[in-house]
Amino acid sequence: MRRSRKVKILATLGPASSSEAMIKRLFEAGADVFRINMSHADPALMRQLVHRIRAVEKEVGRPIGILADLQGPKLRVGRFAEGKVMLEVGQSFTLDDNPAPGDASRVHMPHPEILASVQPGHRLLIDDGRLELKATATDGKAITCIVVAGNRISDRKGVSLPDTELPVGAMTEKDRADLDAVLAAGVDWIALSFIQRPEDLAEARKIARGRAYLLSKIEKPQAVTRLAEIIELSDALMVARGDLGVEMPLEAVPGIQKQITRAARKAGKPVVVATQMLESMISAPVPTRAEVSDVATAVFEGADAIMLSAESAAGEYPVEAVATMNRIAERVEQDPTYPGIINAQRSEPEATGADAISLASRQIAETLKLSAIITYTASGTTGLRAARERPQVPIIALSPVVQTARRLSLVWGTHCVVTADASDLDDMVNRACRIAFAESFAKPGDRVIITAGVPLRTPGATNMLRIAYVGAEGSGA
Repeated sequence: MRRSRKVKILATLGPASSSEAMIKRLFEAGADVFRINMSHADPALMRQLVHRIRAVEKEVGRPIGILADLQGPKLRVGRFAEGKVMLEVGQSFTLDDNPAPGDASRVHMPHPEILASVQPGHRLLIDDGRLELKATATDGKAITCIVVAGNRISDRKGVSLPDTELPVGAMTEKDRADLDAVLAAGVDWIALSFIQRPEDLAEARKIARGRAYLLSKIEKPQAVTRLAEIIELSDALMVARGDLGVEMPLEAVPGIQKQITRAARKAGKPVVVATQMLESMISAPVPTRAEVSDVATAVFEGADAIMLSAESAAGEYPVEAVATMNRIAERVEQDPTYPGIINAQRSEPEATGADAISLASRQIAETLKLSAIITYTASGTTGLRAARERPQVPIIALSPVVQTARRLSLVWGTHCVVTADASDLDDMVNRACRIAFAESFAKPGDRVIITAGVPLRTPGATNMLRIAYVGAEGSGA
């Protein structure tokens, strides 16, 4: 099964989509990668979902990527004696280290790092920004605030700190246990939540040891400030617009989305645009026109993947949401303005042999109107460099490593095929042509371009390109 689009679709699994039959339907509707949200899944459920995805993968004969999204440090206030209170604009309110139930004047803050880090003038946003406080005095044990935007506050509501950098890593004890579990289950991508600084990736990378790729979710102002450093240490990025829109002005989010997308494209790192893309389809069979435009904008920007969250996890129309996103993406990529917009955002290649080969293969393929660019890639590097060029022709990524093919299922334009390694150059050409023919990318008489590293099986050493004719029954010449 080949897709008629280059952008990938990432669908979150949940109560509405956890059965093997539903996972297959979502794949057939257009999902390329499945997300397991560890905020709502324990290790036992995660293992069940991985098993079901792999069963579907075997049935459809296509590599399917799995992304496990770690919860990260969820910061919450304590509990109230009456469950909730109403705070009025201008009143004083205190968050302190006293574990006693709260009232209209104070509440427990069970995070010493917040009490120690918040300074006068810093904002505290409660319940996704519905309540805004500003610190007026701090002493390490209590934060005295004035209510800037009043609202009701209830037990265990989340706290966002847009002005404060916390001296804690992005991983909690729950995340460490979940990370061990998802690595043992063989997931392909691990998403790290609430990244603030490049150092936040160090612990996860040390534990993962290359067994999965790391995706940094950009959802805090501190991460935007150090974006270049975070990109360098990440394998991929996510524009997590939900929390980003809480901690930064809503009107700043579209520009930040473009900034992150273009920076990731320049670095050749996959980038996912996520959150509320088809939000109304949680309860409606069709999206709003604004949501369609939002999805289209991400596709026009050249994002590698677009993501569904509650729409596919808990909504009433999970299959319809995936199918709708699939149709939008297909139509955008067929739009006559699409190639020009994608080309205008293309970055200059780096001064490496691999980038030079990727650039040349795109230019040759587009000039000669070849049927496909075929890359041999064991580690995935060659596939990533080919996708960085955003060619108009399809990319077929051939790999003898199933984990590599699954990871590349998140990457723009790559049609991944698991195949035995070539024994020599002739075998490499013949195998590439046969697969292009079998996967319906080329017919006899068409030409394809093949890139690889010589000698074969040398990771990251892309140094060869070759134009080949597809012969009868897919043989190469």
